[in-house]
Amino acid sequence: MTGVLVTAAELAGLCADGRPVTLLDVRWRLGGPAGRELYEAGHIPGAVFVDLDRHLAAPPGPGGRHPMPAARAFQAAMRAAGVRDGQLVVVYDDADSTAAARAWWLLRYFGHDQVLVLDGGFRAWTAAAGLVETGETSAPPGDFRARPGQLGLLDADAAAALARDGVLLDARSAERYRGEAEHVDPVPGHIPGAVSAPTAANVNPDGTFLRATELAERFGSLGATGDRPVAAYCGSGVTAAHEVLALTLAGIPAGLYVGSWSDWITDPARPVATGPTP
Repeated sequence: MTGVLVTAAELAGLCADGRPVTLLDVRWRLGGPAGRELYEAGHIPGAVFVDLDRHLAAPPGPGGRHPMPAARAFQAAMRAAGVRDGQLVVVYDDADSTAAARAWWLLRYFGHDQVLVLDGGFRAWTAAAGLVETGETSAPPGDFRARPGQLGLLDADAAAALARDGVLLDARSAERYRGEAEHVDPVPGHIPGAVSAPTAANVNPDGTFLRATELAERFGSLGATGDRPVAAYCGSGVTAAHEVLALTLAGIPAGLYVGSWSDWITDPARPVATGPTP
């Protein structure tokens, strides 16, 4: 375990040792299939399904497609999932941790510091011959208390300032950054000054993260060396959480613009850049 990630073998060992662990299944894909259907077809024994759209975000609106959830709503969702203060939480998704990172970031932001991401997700678990159960699992109510403000959170103005004075990383695909292929949001392009840093480059083909040294080298080549403020954004604050997780693995503190591009473009006065350069 790295303090951020846990392997399938390590998780199996924790469960075998009887250590109390809350497992959260956060399978979600933009455009489907539905995460709950994947969960019910097979999940790690004891894992509780968490709906990213309902439990890890406020309803879509002026704040973007996945706005920051209110502290009270997030607390209620995590208590219903069995999260307890002082007890380890392990979150996972299909493989690359994109959705799981959103849960990891929110738990950390709201004050739960004992949370790990299953490296390689459910795919790694099944590849290691881990047990699988079907249907739905419920958990005894938890006592998690939301204490917001434990990680860096940016709004649009702060993101614009950081793009000028620090390093603002755009976690979307390079095509969306350049404004060539925007299939989700109504306006193509990127925040002026932001640097293209697609999240897909943070992981191996099997969905596991690159080594910390490799991540540090990657982000360093993009100007994120830790000597200036760093933050990430994406389309709606999901893959950007994955970028923050990768930066954390690399030893680089980073903030998150949760509203991201889907929030940025709600104000027509905000500038938009296109093309391959910041």
